[in-house]
Amino acid sequence: MTSTNDIRRSFLDYFAGAGHRTVPSAPLVPYNDPTLMFVNAGMVPFKNIFTGLETPPAPTAASSQKCVRAGGKHNDLDNVGYTARHHTFFEMLGNFSFGDYFKEQAIVHAWTLLTREWGLDPQRLTATVYHTDDEAFALWGKIAGVPDHRIIRIPTKDNFWAMGDEGPCGPCSEIFYDHGDHIFGGPPGSPDEDGDRFVEIWNLVFMQFEQAAGEIVGELPRPSIDTGMGLERVAAVLQGVHDNYDTDTFRALITASESLTGVAAEGDSRASHRVIADHLRSSGFLLADGVLPSNEGRGYVLRRIMRRAMRHAHLLGARDPLMHRLVPALVTEMGQAYPELARAQPLIEETLEREETQFRRTLSNGLRLLDEATGAMGEGGELDGETAFKLYDTYGFPYDLTEDALRNRGIAVDRAGFDAAMARQKAAARAAWKGSGQAADGELWFDIAEREGATEFTGYAATEGEGRVVGIIRDGVEVPNAGAGDAVTVLTNQSPFYGESGGQAGDAGAITSPDGLRIEVTDTSKPLGRLHAHEGTVEAGTIAVGDVVHLAVDADRRDRIRANHSATHLLHAALRHRLGEHVTQKGSLVAEDRLRFDFSHPKPLTPDDIAAIEAEVNAEIRANETVTTRLMSPDDAIQAGAMALFGEKYGDEVRVLSMGRAGDGGRNYSVELCGGTHVSATGDIGLLRVISESAVSSGVRRIEALTGEAARQWLVNRENALRDAAATFRSTPEEVPARIVALLDERKRLERELAEARRALALGGGAGQAGPVDEQVAGVAFFGQVLPGLEAKALRGLLDEAKSRMGSGVAAIVAVNDGRAAIAVAVTADLTERFDAVQLVRAGVTALGGQGGGGRPDMAQGGGPNGSKADDAIAAVRALLEEQAAPA
Repeated sequence: MTSTNDIRRSFLDYFAGAGHRTVPSAPLVPYNDPTLMFVNAGMVPFKNIFTGLETPPAPTAASSQKCVRAGGKHNDLDNVGYTARHHTFFEMLGNFSFGDYFKEQAIVHAWTLLTREWGLDPQRLTATVYHTDDEAFALWGKIAGVPDHRIIRIPTKDNFWAMGDEGPCGPCSEIFYDHGDHIFGGPPGSPDEDGDRFVEIWNLVFMQFEQAAGEIVGELPRPSIDTGMGLERVAAVLQGVHDNYDTDTFRALITASESLTGVAAEGDSRASHRVIADHLRSSGFLLADGVLPSNEGRGYVLRRIMRRAMRHAHLLGARDPLMHRLVPALVTEMGQAYPELARAQPLIEETLEREETQFRRTLSNGLRLLDEATGAMGEGGELDGETAFKLYDTYGFPYDLTEDALRNRGIAVDRAGFDAAMARQKAAARAAWKGSGQAADGELWFDIAEREGATEFTGYAATEGEGRVVGIIRDGVEVPNAGAGDAVTVLTNQSPFYGESGGQAGDAGAITSPDGLRIEVTDTSKPLGRLHAHEGTVEAGTIAVGDVVHLAVDADRRDRIRANHSATHLLHAALRHRLGEHVTQKGSLVAEDRLRFDFSHPKPLTPDDIAAIEAEVNAEIRANETVTTRLMSPDDAIQAGAMALFGEKYGDEVRVLSMGRAGDGGRNYSVELCGGTHVSATGDIGLLRVISESAVSSGVRRIEALTGEAARQWLVNRENALRDAAATFRSTPEEVPARIVALLDERKRLERELAEARRALALGGGAGQAGPVDEQVAGVAFFGQVLPGLEAKALRGLLDEAKSRMGSGVAAIVAVNDGRAAIAVAVTADLTERFDAVQLVRAGVTALGGQGGGGRPDMAQGGGPNGSKADDAIAAVRALLEEQAAPA
């Protein structure tokens, strides 16, 4: 028997020998077609080559492409397990010509491989052609000798392929294998064509024409070839079986399932084992390609696949989670051809076990209610939509699972009633939202989210991707299109741009298209927590709802943000280690140029604290441990030791981020709940440098820090400043601190001497100078003086000395510094009943352009901005003194 692995290898070897480049399978998430949920055909990775947007890697190519059909218009999920050839995951063998060979050589290759290399009986092969394709009809007779009655003209679109209403298209030629007259069915095009006797094994697409608006407008300048052969189908033919599930790969997986459940794949259990085997493949490969289960988008389809398999494990009587225990068998069968399976095996096993553990609780509750609601129903009955919706809304029991659970009993589900109940819930949610007091423009976001669903974020794994435009907002309203110069907010069905949330800044970048569109995205927000809104200006071209656009994040900026975000996690852990477990995050800012982290702590950090925290974080950075992400329920995550982050709102599932070296108990240095983007390994952070620590409010401190190149440049600038200082001092950098201390000591000494000199000048005169002169104002001794360069704090001391010297009188001194002035007035004790220092000083303050002034009756002080009026201030005090001293 030829194994499936041998067949795959043989196909690729044949075409490699014929000059084709062997191209590895692309990931299941299409990077170049936002209209597809998953890669569902072998040509999808080459779509941009066929449309002329990309240059082919070689004139011809061959691949074995992973495919999934379980969502969107290509959805085989409900049929899987009950037919011989339906799968959610399958492999598509294909050979491609990008303007090189055309129909004749394509038919030569197909016939040679099938009949000569693989030895299929030519008498069992039938070809179809599009009814007007006389060229292909003739070639089958010429090359393969197929008689006319086994070359069937098909007039329907089954034999005419198109990428869409626009672009390449052309006729097809399908190859069918006849399993024999012991199986019911007729050849293609006959009344019995839906039987299983004749099975399509290969489709040759002749890309020959160009179409616009669904009409052929001309021939392609370089006709091309795209073929697709289902590996599972041809394996069944080559292994002499009629049913895909009887091939070696499926038999190995089903045998493993039988062994673990103790239930043979017979009777009613046969379909359950098949579902488990098929869904194990799709779940494993989707997880290996970065899709994680969630409640929307691709993750929701993955969860549906998982849960359908898990329900069948339950039907087989498996008491404990089963799916994760089958992963080693999957890796054994397919890991050699697809090494990503082996690399992701721990993640696949962990995710499947967690999902099945959680789902068993959901399943138990849902099936109990389902049994109560349908216990009296017989075949032909119908479950009402309200009950189906309650199962979904209250118990998390998906609608398709309800249908699947009732299928074997012949009971239908009222889909219209389910949809009506769903519509009523949405209407109630909208009414509640309108009454919540949120901003009026939020209703616009609500409309878009309700109409289009949530934006699927693809940015955890990529910084570029395609998206379909689902909304354009200009001047606060939705518009169908926008042009150059318009400031717009663009929404797409999927996006690699991170929307600002959880303290992390939104991404920037560009939105472009082949027809000249360019939008410079300056920020990305996340309205309602579900949409990713790209804000920017149309620099060139036009954009319209429905367009497919290319979204490219500014990757360098994203890398800086990721480094800063991951550093906050390490910083949080280091703070708790150093200061205590009372430390919790109280806020953060993660921008491209810096990070800010607020945390609870009652007092300032010491320099030793900061040095120790910084050293600990940098030790984890140097360790360069891989950063891992898992999906868990919030309760399970917190129970496992994860820290919840301030300001995040958590749904039914959270991303649990682990980084740093494992400590006691195997727990990583940092484990937190976080939906942001992060580095792949701690070493990507490069370096952390704390640049400030301060108070935010009572009991809350703030650290600001830099990472990576910004931290290095900060240190370089500090080093340069130190070298400049050393050059100024004519010393080495090491001697600068000592020189500064010496200079400060010298400055203090000189300041003391200067103060003494000014005091002597003000009150006692210098050498060879007369002492201060007191004038008489209405019989009262008065001393007034302006002292440039005197500090305001020295005024009171000088006035105390003046009062002591005068014995009886009033003194006023003005200190002038940097254009401003301070004035102080003193009144000796014997005169305080006649004169008030506060009133006198306020007269001087007014002259200085200030207001107020205060103190005691014997001493008062104030100031003003106009130091040039210092003499006027003394004159104002003198005038008021004279006025108050004059006899009544």
